[in-house]
Amino acid sequence: MNDFVRMTALELLQGYNDKSFSPVDVTEALLKQIDSCNPTVNAYCLVDREITLASAHESAQRYSRGETRGVLDGVPVAIKDVFLTPMWPTIKGSKTIDPKSTLGKEAPSIAALNRNGYIPLGKTTTPEFGWKGVTDNPVDGITRNPWDASKTAGGSSGGSAAAVVLGMGPLALGTDAGGSIRIPAGFCGLVGLKPSFGEVPHWPASPFGTLAHAGPMAWTVSDCALLMNVLSEADNRDTNAIPRRNIDYLKAISGEPQELLKGLKIAYSATLGYVQNERDVERAVQDAADLLQSLGAEVTEVAPGFDDPLAAFGHLFYGGAANALRSISKRQRALMDTQLVAVAEKASQLSMLDYLAAVNERAVLSEHMAHFHSKYDLLVTPTLPITAFKAGCEVPEGWPSTRWPSWTPFTYPFNMTGQPALSVPCGFSSSGLPIGLQFVGRRFEDVNVLRAGQAYQLAAPLTEKRPKLFYVDVAEGESA
Repeated sequence: MNDFVRMTALELLQGYNDKSFSPVDVTEALLKQIDSCNPTVNAYCLVDREITLASAHESAQRYSRGETRGVLDGVPVAIKDVFLTPMWPTIKGSKTIDPKSTLGKEAPSIAALNRNGYIPLGKTTTPEFGWKGVTDNPVDGITRNPWDASKTAGGSSGGSAAAVVLGMGPLALGTDAGGSIRIPAGFCGLVGLKPSFGEVPHWPASPFGTLAHAGPMAWTVSDCALLMNVLSEADNRDTNAIPRRNIDYLKAISGEPQELLKGLKIAYSATLGYVQNERDVERAVQDAADLLQSLGAEVTEVAPGFDDPLAAFGHLFYGGAANALRSISKRQRALMDTQLVAVAEKASQLSMLDYLAAVNERAVLSEHMAHFHSKYDLLVTPTLPITAFKAGCEVPEGWPSTRWPSWTPFTYPFNMTGQPALSVPCGFSSSGLPIGLQFVGRRFEDVNVLRAGQAYQLAAPLTEKRPKLFYVDVAEGESA
């Protein structure tokens, strides 16, 4: 079992094609790992063994007939509970959603996965409506960090992150409207990509509007690229999706680190000009920048030169929260996360001019970054200025602000600009918590961020290191 739960999606596909093992073998091992680890971290809010194993048996039969489906046949995937799944309810961590009302509906990402023969592992925990950078909700409770269960996994895709790190699924779906893929990727030590806006079709439209992106989370950059080949398939329900370019992301990142980085001009900024980092974060990210330069990239230490757009982001994001609650009654709001209700009610008082001023600031920031990238192919920063803090809290103890965006200043600016941004693990703090490195690229040059991330991960792999909890076998009651 240990072999199966530590395998990447690409390794699983190789084993299926070699007939070394079957999708049923793998799925049974993953379900056992979920039984062992999920009670500690609460990554999954829904597991349905019958449906999952039925999908695995169907995949095994396709392999036996030599009639496999797509590029992911037999690969299990964890699904954040904001994606509509026809066989399972999608309640987004909220008591206000009627589970039956969501059945029979299918998000574009799920439709693409189905076309490619995936095995659905279950739904992963999210904060209510995905509204914050940590994961807890009134229905499912708190999701915890795989490396230290007293700490947060981050959010809003915290359940997906914890699932991948603990071998409860090689691939996971996440969404990101202010950092919600990259925050848990940074806090939990896995790879997470926020693609360019429009690259991955998403339906129905997020209440957070064009800040919101859907994307892959995985243990390796290669697996993220593989999943992007599926998620980027066309779906005409998303009217904001760009024309399909049919990029083979996996093929585009093949090669040695020096080859992948050749000719890339990288701007490195540890602070964006206004952020203060924990010392361990600063050290790890500086070491990563030095390594990129030693591998042949042209690395220049330079800030992109914009002021912190936190206020404008807050108007746009919390305006989205108000939008999400617009039809929810006062009686229903009493069942909700009180802080979500508070920010939504405050944002509902924004004037149209306040909101449009934020829209204007967003446009200026986008233009600024487009000009910046006329000089540099990539911007490299920390993913987060801090490591994971106490679970169940929106901000670290003693933090000067009460709201989550205040501690994730490296992520939300690039939701405003719609650029691709990738988080890759780059080390651990002195207390053993993961640290993330962020690659940001020009809009629609997702290949470049994946190429650079792949080069870095090949040169500085941390993929052999897993949390102690990964090895716990509930049947044995002790470490394997």
